[in-house]
Parts: sequence; structure tokens; C-alpha cells
Amino acid sequence: MPHSYSRLLGLLVVAGALSTSACQRRADSDSAQASPADIGFDRYKERFIDSLWYYNPGWASSQGFHKYDAVLFIPTAGRRQVENQAAARGLKELRGFAFDSLSPNNQTDYLMMVNQLRTTRWQNDTLRGWEWNPAQYNLSEPVAEILNGRYQPLAARLRSISSKINRATEYYAAAENNLRNPTKEHLELAILQNRGGLEVFGPALLDSVNRAELPAREKDELRARIETTRQAMQEYVHFLDKELRPQARRSFRIGPELFEQKFRYDIVASASADDVFRRAQAHKQELLQDMNRRATRLWPKYFAGQPLPADTLARIREVIRKLSEKHAPPAGFVAAVRQQIPQLVQFVDAKKLLTQDPTKPLVVRETPLYMRGSGAGASVSAPGPYDKGADTYYNVEPLDGQPAAQAESYLREYNDYTLQILNIHEAIPGHYTQLVYANRSPSIIKAVLGNGAMIEGWAVYAERMMLESGYAGGSDEIWLMWDKWNMRVTLNTILDHLVQTGTIAEPQAVQLLMRDGFQEEAEARNKWRRATLSQVQLSSYFTGYSEIMALRDELKQKQGKSFDLKNFNEQFLSYGSAPVKYIRRMMLR
Repeated sequence: MPHSYSRLLGLLVVAGALSTSACQRRADSDSAQASPADIGFDRYKERFIDSLWYYNPGWASSQGFHKYDAVLFIPTAGRRQVENQAAARGLKELRGFAFDSLSPNNQTDYLMMVNQLRTTRWQNDTLRGWEWNPAQYNLSEPVAEILNGRYQPLAARLRSISSKINRATEYYAAAENNLRNPTKEHLELAILQNRGGLEVFGPALLDSVNRAELPAREKDELRARIETTRQAMQEYVHFLDKELRPQARRSFRIGPELFEQKFRYDIVASASADDVFRRAQAHKQELLQDMNRRATRLWPKYFAGQPLPADTLARIREVIRKLSEKHAPPAGFVAAVRQQIPQLVQFVDAKKLLTQDPTKPLVVRETPLYMRGSGAGASVSAPGPYDKGADTYYNVEPLDGQPAAQAESYLREYNDYTLQILNIHEAIPGHYTQLVYANRSPSIIKAVLGNGAMIEGWAVYAERMMLESGYAGGSDEIWLMWDKWNMRVTLNTILDHLVQTGTIAEPQAVQLLMRDGFQEEAEARNKWRRATLSQVQLSSYFTGYSEIMALRDELKQKQGKSFDLKNFNEQFLSYGSAPVKYIRRMMLR
């Protein structure tokens, strides 16, 4: 499922928007009751974050922290050693705090900080993606972040770009030196995205240089550096295509042991990867039962006089096929996304599901070229907590240039029903809403060390919560298509596990997604691609969703008639993007 965030309106829910919000109330309470241990830990968190940004300047820029915009670290072995030493120092410093003396919020921050430092060392020493994933190396995205920002005058941002790309040749030379026996799949992605990234160093950047208030000498210097960067990127693509391709023999599968470890670091769930896999298999059967009931009820409406197929899967497939015929035209797909956003805002307001903030811009745009090719048709690029006023981009990949049959298959997958669910997931009250809330969290740690399973889990939960609240009239049609969509979430976990820890091949994977998930072929093949390029991320949707639903059910049972959905939603979001199991502890304490 697309995972993400991007272009047109501004709206949303934000706990900090009202002085009575959950975030503000808790922030005021925490500051008033802060213990000496918490005060000391809060001071340490400031140093921790500055160190995090110093070692990750591109990540810092994406979060709206621009102190290190001009910095480019060269990805050498010495650099990785320095990172590991810094992580070891951080872990030692954290052991100096008495965990039991900290507030529940700070205990959560502590655990997230420990996980971040351990993850850094594990990625450098054990997973070693720097050795086999050439797509890790691409200067276009951090430069685009700076160029498209509004936080400084153009001249200042161009100076940062000039300094950052001054060592582009060294950067790509180090990348070439690192790479050994890459996977073919990541090599192809690196070629595609670096070629697309050349656009960042094209006419738009040169036009910005021409109109900027910079001395002529600086402009000439920057133009020369832009050209040098383009050459370095083109040489890197040539190296990948002509020299490294014969070495691309490594399997994209990381195996059971690494998968379980990565699941533990990335997902931070209450259950193991194997447990979640088994839970997903059981949920798959529950969904099929509900789909059968709804398809049976819908059959006379769409197939009057025709006999009901005896085979359950055939019955469901025929009804879904009929409903999928209603979709946007290929040239109007991005526009169809734009048009639905205001309707979602109005529904959330009318049902009082969340407090929305109309001051936060959401911009639906065509996915930039340097971001295409990963298999995610839609994504969100959200501003960080330091740049809360910046646009949130809802990236939608256009269908221009696709063969007619492929475009039709894609549009049938994202038909008029499913497109609404996609927009709930990506925009309102899904990713866009949750990430605005995260930026308002009193804890900068929870905002910047966001847990992917919580983020994706919230977006899936938001879909179901909207339908439960009567969105689209609660018809069997919308629920059947949501069941199919939720089956995708469930099969994401199953496929992720089978691909990365097993031996399933593309034909079997595509058959699984099309037969049991009722997916179009184009969607199934895109999902196979994602499953070969990522590990564990596809498991985050179902894991987070199932944990949020379990928490809500538990609170409903405890609170009875006093349970309030709006209060639950806003309190849950007020804790930032912390792992669900930590939010659960805080909400139940």
C-alpha cells in the first residue's frame, strides 16, 4: 500500500491548535510537575537531538532543522566507525539516567533513543545495506529539500546547496568503493532514481541561481559545482550499469534471522515477526468470510437473474470486478485525488472525529522523478517539527506514458471506491493528520524518531474508523472494497514474510495477491517489486493497525458508555509517533 503524504489544501487535526488540547494540557502538566530527573533528562534530549542531526544532515533538513544544510558526509568506512562510536557514547550516557525516576513520557523517549542508537550500529555492522544497496546513494533528494524550502532567502539556501555539493565527486567515489555484490533489484532502482535525480540539477536550479541575489563569482562557482555534480551522478549511473551490473548476484532476501532482528528494531511491537505473520493469516480468513457475506448480498443488485457462483472466491471476484469498472480516466487520476480532499475534511468535521486545523497546507502533486520507481503509487512528504508551516506534499504518481492496458489495470485497482480509502489513508484523517499531530507533540523525540508501524497503523485504523462512522453511507459496496483494501494490508505482512524469509518467487506471489487479494495484475507486480526492495516495512501496516484496534477495544470495554471516540483519537495522536505498545502503556496507566 502506498505509504504516504502530499499537494493542494491545508487542513487537519492538530492537538496544539487549541489551548485545551490533549497535547497542551499534558505539556503544561508535565512542565509543572517535572522532577529533577526529568529536568536533567530534558536537557540531555536537546544534546541528543543536535548530535543526531550533526550525523544525519539530510534527515535534519527533511525535518525542518537547517543548521547542517551545508554539510555532506562522505560515506566511507571511517565515517561509519565515527557513527558507531557516537552511538556507543550515547548508549553509555543514557545508562547514567535512572529509568524508574523518569516520567512515563520520558521513559518512552528513553526507550526510543536507545532503539535509535542500537539500530544505527546494527545497520552499519550487521545489515550492511551500504554494501549491497546502491539506491542509498543519491544527492538529489537532500538538495531538493533545501531548494524547495521557504525557511531562508533563496540566496542563503543556494549557498547551502553550493557547500553540500562541493564534494559530490568524493561522495559518489566513496559509494562506488563501498559497493560489493549488490542486489539486481536495488541496482536497477539506483539507476532509475539517480537518472531521475538529474532533474533536480537542471533548469529549475539554474533559474534559481540566475535570479538569486548572489555575487557573480558565487553564481559562477555554483554553476560549475552543479555541472560537476551532474557529471558525478552520470558517472555513478554508468558505473552501476556497466561495471557493477555483472556483480549483482546477491539475493534481495535477507533471511529469517536478519528479518526478525530488523522487525524488532523497526516495528517495536509487542509480538514477534512470526507471531504477527500467524495473526495475519488468521485475519485473512476473517476478511474472506465478511467479503463473502457482502458479495452475496450485492449479487442480485449487480447480476440480476444470474445464478450465484458456488465458489466463494469467484463470487467475491465477480462483484469486485463489477465495482472496479467505475474509475477516473488516466489523465484525470491526480485531479480525482485533489477533488476528494475537501469532502474528507467536511466529513471529519461533521462527525466530530478529530479537531482539524485549516492552517496546515496539504499539496497534491505529481510524484517527483527522483522519488519514482519504488512501487509506491502514492506517498506523503511531510514537514518536520521544526518547519511546521511548510507544505505537506501528497505525492501521486501520474499515469502518463503507461501502456493503455497497464493504466487500465491500475485504475481498476484504484477505482472510485478504493480511491476514497486511499485518500483517507494518505491524507485525512490518515498520514497527513497524524503527522501534523506528531509535529505538535511536546516531545521532539517522538516527533523525529517516528515509529513506522504506528504511523502506518494509524492510517489503516483511520480508514476503518471513517467507515464505522458512516462514511459513504456504510454501504456494502464501500465495506466490500475496504475489506479488499484491508486484505491488501494483511497480505502485505504475509508476502513480506514469505519473500524475505522464504523462497516464494514472483509468479507465486502475484498469484497469491490476485487470487486471495483480488488485486489487479499491475498492483500485484508493483507489490512484488516493493517486497524485493524493502524488508519489514510491508509488515508495519497490519502490525500497527491490529495493535491500535486492540487498544481501542480494551479501552471501550473498560470505559463502557463513557468511551468517547474523539477523545480516544486525539489522546492517541497526542503522544506523537511513538510505538503503539508505548502509547498503550501511557493511555492505560
